[in-house]
Amino acid sequence: MNGRTMKVIYKITYPNGKIYVGKDLTGTLTYFGSADSKLIEQDFTAEERRDFTVRKQILWESEDASDKEVNVKEVEFISELKANDPAIGYNRWPRLKSSE
Repeated sequence: MNGRTMKVIYKITYPNGKIYVGKDLTGTLTYFGSADSKLIEQDFTAEERRDFTVRKQILWESEDASDKEVNVKEVEFISELKANDPAIGYNRWPRLKSSE
């Protein structure tokens, strides 16, 4: 890399198929977001937690986007992938509109 930070929007997929969409403004490989641990844990038994694999996919990246542009992109992906629908994902913001 040329010393510039790669900003990314990523999707985490959990073993139950539910997703979490987040952003990383620092380009850190091992950053997995700030999803609500308690929310996720309630979907898995103690035994399921003993061998737990998640997948991280980069959906979008930019060296040049402003933080504000990245924030907008994150919301676009959350909405597009319906990651804020409790049946599909773990994002709780932006709030899912009941009319959708």
